Amino acid sequence: MTWGNNLPGVHFLLSLVEPGDAAVVRRRLGIGKPERHVYSRAAQELQRLGAPRSVWLWVLEEDEPRTRGLVFHHSGTPDALKNDILRGRPFGRGETWLPMAEHCVDAFCSHETREIPVGPNGMIGELRAARTMGTARIAVRSVTSEDWAEVAAADEAEPLPGYARWALTERIDCPARVRTQFGSHPKFAHRLRQAGIVELVQYVETTRPPHAVLGVLHFGRLLFPRRLEEAVAVLSPLVRSELGADPDAWAVLAQLLPTFAGTVPELVRTSGAIAHAGR
Repeated sequence: MTWGNNLPGVHFLLSLVEPGDAAVVRRRLGIGKPERHVYSRAAQELQRLGAPRSVWLWVLEEDEPRTRGLVFHHSGTPDALKNDILRGRPFGRGETWLPMAEHCVDAFCSHETREIPVGPNGMIGELRAARTMGTARIAVRSVTSEDWAEVAAADEAEPLPGYARWALTERIDCPARVRTQFGSHPKFAHRLRQAGIVELVQYVETTRPPHAVLGVLHFGRLLFPRRLEEAVAVLSPLVRSELGADPDAWAVLAQLLPTFAGTVPELVRTSGAIAHAGR
C-alpha cells in the first residue's frame, strides 16, 4: 500500500490505543513509528493541510517561546496580534510574559512593534463608521488585546454595524464571549466555520475530509499539545471500541482514508463496521 500524505493521520489514531496494540497494528500494516518533526516543518504541514485559522491561536495558547515566532510570521496574523507577540503577552493560562525566542524562524525580519494608525473618529468611532467590509477591516486593525472589553461594552450600549462585527469576529484572537455577543444564529456559526474560526472539538467532529483533519491533529501533538487533549478525549474511546487492536479494521481504515468523504468519527465507525461484517 502506498501511504503518501495519509500516514500522519494513521499515526495520530494509533496514538490513541494501547502502545502494545499499536505495535501489532504497525507490524501488520508495515509502517514504522512516526518521524520526529521540527516546529517549522510542522507549521508548513498545517498550511499544506488547509488547517483552520483558529489553529494559530491554539499554537499561541501553548505559550511556547519556540512556536510564537511561527505565528508571528504567518501571513494571516494581523499587526495588532504581532505586536502582542513581540511584547510577550501570554495567551494561555499563565501570567508570565514571554519574549520572542532568540532564534526566530526569519532572522532578517523586523521584530519592532508596528504603529497602527487609528482614524480621526477613534477606534470605536471608526468601527461605527464602517459601511463596507473593506473599511471595517481597516478599522479592526487597531484593536489590541486590551481593547476587547471596550469593544464589547460599546456593542452592548449600541450594536456595532454588521460589517464591523464580522471583521472583529474574523480575528483569531477575538474572545469567544465577544463572538457570542455578536451572533449565535446557525447561519452565523456556519459562516464562522467557513472563515476557519472553529473550536477544536467542533473541528474534529464535523470537518471533512478526515485525512486533512487527522493530519492537522498529528502535527498538533507538537504545536498545540494541551488543546489537543480535547480531541483525544473525543476520539480515544471511539477508536478503542471500533478499531482497538484489530489489524483488519485498521487495514480497512487505511484503505478508506485517502478518499473518504465523511467526518473522522464516521470514518472510524465505518472501518470497524466493514471489518466486523467481513467475519
